[in-house]
Amino acid sequence: MPGKQQEIERLEQRAADPAFWSDQREAQGAMQRLTRLKQEVERWQRLGVQLANLTELLELAALEDDPSLYDDLRAEIHIAGNELEQGELALLLNGNYDDRDAFLSVQAGMGGTDAQDWAEMLLRMYVRWAETRGYQVNVVDESAGDEAGIKSATLELRGPYAYGYAKAEAGVHRLIRLSPFNSAHTRQTSFARVEVMPEVDDAPEVVINPDDLRIDVYRSGGHGGQGVNTTDSAVRLTHLPTGIIVSCQNERSQLQNRETAMRVLRGRLLEQELQRQREERLRLRGEYRKADFGSQMRTYYLHPSTLVKDHRTDVETSNVQAVLDGDIDPFIEAYLRWSMSDET
Repeated sequence: MPGKQQEIERLEQRAADPAFWSDQREAQGAMQRLTRLKQEVERWQRLGVQLANLTELLELAALEDDPSLYDDLRAEIHIAGNELEQGELALLLNGNYDDRDAFLSVQAGMGGTDAQDWAEMLLRMYVRWAETRGYQVNVVDESAGDEAGIKSATLELRGPYAYGYAKAEAGVHRLIRLSPFNSAHTRQTSFARVEVMPEVDDAPEVVINPDDLRIDVYRSGGHGGQGVNTTDSAVRLTHLPTGIIVSCQNERSQLQNRETAMRVLRGRLLEQELQRQREERLRLRGEYRKADFGSQMRTYYLHPSTLVKDHRTDVETSNVQAVLDGDIDPFIEAYLRWSMSDET
């Protein structure tokens, strides 16, 4: 708490400097950080007041032995318990970049048209989830499938602790269902990979040499009509040392697409470095296992029964439709608690 209050004071002093607002993106990021810190401090202060009130109410109930006071006590304990649970969850979001905005990428894997349809189902699931949380959602780039669905897509998620929550979804997602894309209507297993990257401009782990970039511009795709872009505004960045390719075509301005693509690239490079650090820790503990399309982190069963099962935390639900409609918070919260216990 003292450290967070000191950072609040430091950010408020920076905001009072007129020069602070010369860089709008940096200023907005700092103000978002200030708002989140204030909300976190207020949550714990509010809980402290609730606990003090509970103590007084408990003492009063013991003195007067009034049944109505016990009813009030139960209600207050329930409220304080919910507040404590939210506070505990916030404590799990203590990574260096957990409070940042995020980029979430979905890529179709093995399974042909079914996999591309599955990737689009996942994309819809994450859009619904983000909107339920009040996040601002933008499609940065999208590549349509050959017959249906998508080959890949990248979302920009803006909101409190977007990366901290969304990182729980990174990994391989497997779908088992009766295929709607073959005449025999046979059982099909499809895969899609989800990547989540923090949006950062100031990560010391990421240094991009301009000489390491190849920049290509091309005409944005679209559905035609008046909204089609007739200029070469889409941008594709290739980071030569790593082979990472990032595209952006959602803006009409080539400059804006390039800036967004650079933010995605920084996020990918940072997430790659963070993943390397995680894998190194696991190697030292003898627990490292490569993540590929044979090591899915969650399976969605639509046939013969309905079930969604997370293979990391063993959390499961039979309400598959609710999950596909964006109700994934139980999986995310279980992952945050699991990852904390796993690291310790």
